[in-house]
Amino acid sequence: MSKRLEMLELMLSKGSTDPFHHYAHAMELRSVGRREDALAAFENVATRFADYVPTYLMGAQVADELGRRDEARAFCARGIETATNKRDAHALSELQTFLQTLA
Repeated sequence: MSKRLEMLELMLSKGSTDPFHHYAHAMELRSVGRREDALAAFENVATRFADYVPTYLMGAQVADELGRRDEARAFCARGIETATNKRDAHALSELQTFLQTLA
């Protein structure tokens, strides 16, 4: 287990409510090749911190890497709605572009 992953898991076990900690945990799981765990972690972030826009593109990418295109599309759809509501044009563009690759 990476030191970074250990540190993030410790933060989460202590009850961190910072969405970035949860997102970073999912990203670290992805980086160490634990894609199934990463996807579950991204879903957790999207559920607990629905307004945390970066979650959706990363979750969609991991779902796609796992061959779960329907889940990837669902992440994109939720992300597009969230990015639109938050007026995050950059994230919106990235999500729409990625969604087109899933067609």
